[in-house]
Amino acid sequence: MKHILALVLSIFITSTTIAQTGNQSPLSIKTIMQGDNFVGHLPSNAHWSADGKTIYFSWNPKGAFSDSLYAYTLSNGNTKKVDFETSYNLPQPSGNSNITNKSSYVDPYDHITYNSDRSKSIYTKHGDIYLVDQKDYSVMQITNTLDTESNIQFTANDSKIAYVKNGNLFTWSLETGITEQITDFTNKKNSTSERSEQDEWLYQDQLGIFDVLSERKAKNDAKEELNKRNLNKRPLEIYTEGKIVTNIQISPNGKFVTYELYQAPKEANGTIVPHYVTESGYTEDQHTRTKVGSEQGTYEMFIYNIEERTFYPVVLDNLEGIDDIPEYTKDYPDKAYKNDNRISYVTGPNWSEDSKYAVLDINSNDFKDRWIASLNYEDGSVKNLVRQRDEAWIDGPGISSFGGSALGWLPDNETIWYMSEATGFAHLNTTNVNSGKTKALTEGNFEVYDVYLSKDKKHWYFTSNKTHSGDRQFYSMPLKGGKFTQLTSMMGNNDVVLSPNEEYLAILHSYSNKPTELYLQKNPLFGKSSDQPKQITHSTTEGFEAYPWREPELITFKAEDGATVQARLYQPSPATKNNAAIVFVHGAGYLQNAHSWWSVYFREYMFHNILADNGYTVLDIDYRGSAGYGRDCRTGIYRHMGGKDLSDQVNGVQYLINNYGIDKDKVGIYGGSYGGFITLMAMFNEADTFKAGAAIRSVGDWAAYNHGYTARILNTPVSDSLAYRRSSPIYFADGLKGDLLILHGMVDDNVHFQDMVRLNQRLIELEKHNWEMVLYPLERHGFVEPSSWTDEYTRIFNLFQESLLDGNNTQKD
Repeated sequence: MKHILALVLSIFITSTTIAQTGNQSPLSIKTIMQGDNFVGHLPSNAHWSADGKTIYFSWNPKGAFSDSLYAYTLSNGNTKKVDFETSYNLPQPSGNSNITNKSSYVDPYDHITYNSDRSKSIYTKHGDIYLVDQKDYSVMQITNTLDTESNIQFTANDSKIAYVKNGNLFTWSLETGITEQITDFTNKKNSTSERSEQDEWLYQDQLGIFDVLSERKAKNDAKEELNKRNLNKRPLEIYTEGKIVTNIQISPNGKFVTYELYQAPKEANGTIVPHYVTESGYTEDQHTRTKVGSEQGTYEMFIYNIEERTFYPVVLDNLEGIDDIPEYTKDYPDKAYKNDNRISYVTGPNWSEDSKYAVLDINSNDFKDRWIASLNYEDGSVKNLVRQRDEAWIDGPGISSFGGSALGWLPDNETIWYMSEATGFAHLNTTNVNSGKTKALTEGNFEVYDVYLSKDKKHWYFTSNKTHSGDRQFYSMPLKGGKFTQLTSMMGNNDVVLSPNEEYLAILHSYSNKPTELYLQKNPLFGKSSDQPKQITHSTTEGFEAYPWREPELITFKAEDGATVQARLYQPSPATKNNAAIVFVHGAGYLQNAHSWWSVYFREYMFHNILADNGYTVLDIDYRGSAGYGRDCRTGIYRHMGGKDLSDQVNGVQYLINNYGIDKDKVGIYGGSYGGFITLMAMFNEADTFKAGAAIRSVGDWAAYNHGYTARILNTPVSDSLAYRRSSPIYFADGLKGDLLILHGMVDDNVHFQDMVRLNQRLIELEKHNWEMVLYPLERHGFVEPSSWTDEYTRIFNLFQESLLDGNNTQKD
């Protein structure tokens, strides 16, 4: 057999027949784990028609196999399902995710690109290009091919549409309809080779002796000269040396093309994930990612001058701090630090509308630097404008260490706007490319999200948690900064999509105990209106509405280092309170869950209601590393996952003991993914605090996880072994005292099942017996089957009943 899995007696394959012990709630785990079929299928992906008369959105109120497109018409207030033919021909809201030319106005939600005066727009759908006349909203299909056209933009002063097809750039003229190929990238190198000195002598000697050879050469030379003249009317052939061409775009004036060459890393070992339950009946292998620290690919940017028929590299050697060495290397004085090329992906250029200026958004491969630099497209040199340095790692709302951060131009065409954490929170900033003068347009202990300019470019629109860290409202602000005008009022999350004329707001709104629904509201900037937002959809089922769902309390407590920690608290009634507490740990690390809107962990939210019905007090903490609280919270786990993020859980438990009468010997913990990792660290390193824990799809060793996520926080295992040693549960398994339940999908291609097999072996060697592992042969990282969800949470419930309440309550559900 290709794969042999040694299953010890402590591992139990899932069974959906397991009984839920002692449930006193009117809810059952099996019911709530039906997911959307129990809660209701909620609306999503709201977007407007080009004329602003219709809101389109994805919805499935009748519980069909999948969501369909629905339309709400403003004129009559009717909502109806859109037929397939109409849906097929509508602009694709997410079909242009690869747009890179920000000099053309890009609709912030619909991914439609407008020309400079917004008289025309373009979009792609089904791989073809469509042109819209904004006067009468008539649509013209530009391409109809089996190939995929992408990266569309207006160019040549809006007279042409540029797009990428099969790895090359093309343009289509709005005036003549002519399609022109602009680039010709090739991996085939010219076969002509230089002669040696000896061969050159023989060559010239032959021509000197034989007149026929000399005459033939003269004719061939004349033909070559004619061919060169013809070739000058074709795009220059550019040899890519076997590298992959990416990020191709053209300047707004149509004179310069920029592109990047990506050199893939040498083939590295990836993990094989065996699938044991298959249609074929045979074990089938899935080849998945490499591990953190594996060799990464490299990027080089070039400029192609179309008129001069020359290409040349963008030179980044003069970036401020390009040779800086990270501070963590001081912990390794005897180890030489090596990073020959710190440049990672380069986003842009982002051109000013008049094509006079272009800026690049550059990231370092160690994730500690982001540069915004002005590009001299005539020679490829750059000038430093902004350097954002973080000895932990660059990130935050609107700031991406992957590239593609929020960035654009002000109407003066010489000032850029971007997001920065310079004050400790993500805020909107501007920098003049000539003077270098920088200004913060927003400031305060709150975050700003999803920033963009109004259509008339006189003010900003953005979302912020200014009122409370767990509340998201939609705002406007004058172009030069100043007073915020709050445009929404419903507490919770307000995901706003403005109509094309900005007169109306389509709002996907939710509250902590009220799932997402679609609302319509008049924009307060367009005259005063006392009208309340109008609810368009009603999605929840009768079964969901029959239960009085709790509104979790948003509380704060002090961590041991003085930091304020936000959390959600679910309390039982005094009559059922059992003085036991459960701590839930959300996943993803950088994610927020102690907020006032409908959680992405909605199954867990419903499970917490069941726990509270059974007398448990439940605490859901936004631990260090969570989103929504600024830079210091975000980077609080740098080089030590399982440090402050774990002590925050312990401090939360102590807060419950001190203020809510919780018995210190009746505390459990559970979570999935990052939450599963924290659960393992809690059971191994804080065994006196947590008597029982359920670790779902957990990381057991960070050296086995992926590069993009892990290297930001822990650097790499070779360069920073201390960080991995103190952050990985497998090194602390000897500390297990309480009852541990491990649950994992066997075909998880994110956190590999191999990670838990290794931990399994370690626990066996340590002669630990108070743990069990449950496997789900058909589940990946995110579970899909309701039967798996039901089995998983029934076992978790039973673990807490038996471990925290001494198994006294054994009534079957």
